[in-house]
Amino acid sequence: MNNRYAIVLAAGQGTRMKSSLTKVLHPVCGKPMVQHVIDQLSSLQLDEIITVVGRSADEVRNQIGTKSQFVVQEEQLGTGHAVQQAEPILGTNKGTTLVVAADTPLLTAETLESVFQYHEQEQAKVTVLTAHAEDPSGYGRVIRDEQGDVARIVEHKDASPKEQEVQEINTAIYCFDNEALFESLQNVSNDNAQGEYYLPDVIEILKNNGEKIAAYQSKNFDETLGVNDRVALSRAEKAMRRRINEGHMRNGVTLIDPDQTYIGLDVKIEQDAILYPGSVLEGNTYIATGAEIGPHSEINNCTVGQDTTIKQSVAHESHIGNRVQIGPYAHIRPASTLSDDVKVGNFVELKKVSFGEGSKASHLSYIGDAEVGSGVNIGCGTITVNYDGQNKHLTTIQDDAFIGCNSNLVAPVTVGNGAYVAAGSTITDDVPDRALSIARSRQTNKDGYADKINQAKKD
Repeated sequence: MNNRYAIVLAAGQGTRMKSSLTKVLHPVCGKPMVQHVIDQLSSLQLDEIITVVGRSADEVRNQIGTKSQFVVQEEQLGTGHAVQQAEPILGTNKGTTLVVAADTPLLTAETLESVFQYHEQEQAKVTVLTAHAEDPSGYGRVIRDEQGDVARIVEHKDASPKEQEVQEINTAIYCFDNEALFESLQNVSNDNAQGEYYLPDVIEILKNNGEKIAAYQSKNFDETLGVNDRVALSRAEKAMRRRINEGHMRNGVTLIDPDQTYIGLDVKIEQDAILYPGSVLEGNTYIATGAEIGPHSEINNCTVGQDTTIKQSVAHESHIGNRVQIGPYAHIRPASTLSDDVKVGNFVELKKVSFGEGSKASHLSYIGDAEVGSGVNIGCGTITVNYDGQNKHLTTIQDDAFIGCNSNLVAPVTVGNGAYVAAGSTITDDVPDRALSIARSRQTNKDGYADKINQAKKD
């Protein structure tokens, strides 16, 4: 197999995005566009990936890391000029070089591999990746000769009425014979309205030299979509979401309304899980079989066990066991671990908590910085008072304890095995095993008090 290289064009600022963030770092399904491209290229057997960076060079380098070498295009003088920046690394090498823009996040490794193979099979000097567009307006048209090779590429504004009827468009993604690419770039002129060096001019130079120009048509137009503004960004997002969701459904996951379900690229879901509308799953989230998520739940970087239900709730960076019931309107904050058969009900917030098997906090409680044993019942309105203004402190509630409603557990404090805390108590000292702790003032009734108040109002 020939040596294979890739040049990723990521130097443009993308003024049409109207953003302080450089275009290629805008995310699609939670991942920057340039990272999508690099990840697909990295799954191919390439000898070198070179990314051309420009105004936001440091930000792009930090995003990609060690997956690519980098060259800098100091002035934005066109795509041909951008590719020339890779000449010190690739200029004299034999092999095939793929040139791809960093704003094409929907490209797949399968399509790129097919372009490489077709180019090498056809022994062409350049192969253009094309696509069939139902509405080709604005795209360059690929005009083929009688042998099916590329005769020329005509920009929309320069196309004749007959050429404008052609629906095969240029995606601006190319495979080149590497030596021919850099030799031809020496002859590219900037004699045009923009004063720039255009990469497609290499195709005309090679064609005029009698070299073979091939074209490989993508099976999916959406894959080749380039993102130049926020409208195209939303189209790419929608297309990527559809691809992700269809993949999960084919693997046995039920999505009640795929158009209203948002799943990140790195999310793993086992078969027979059910996702209801409004669900948002992101990060390195894992959903086990039989789990039901939503409607309107947000899960980020969590493991969710079998047959667990999460309704109208938020969970971040936590481990959630099997047969757990969460919600509605619960908030599982980072570093929480919920064992099997736990119940976390409406308007309960957990933060940095371990919750033992079968324990319950059914409603209206804040449990933070706590270790909760198994079989514990936490009553409505319970708060672990974990912060003294300077430091966070731990609350420990041991197995089978019962915490009455409207209790404050002022950390650091321990409630022992099987102990009871009376409703309305503020606990500042440890509660022994199997003891009942009452920490509230004695009730006093003042007979006739209301009559005195009413008489005072009349006077």
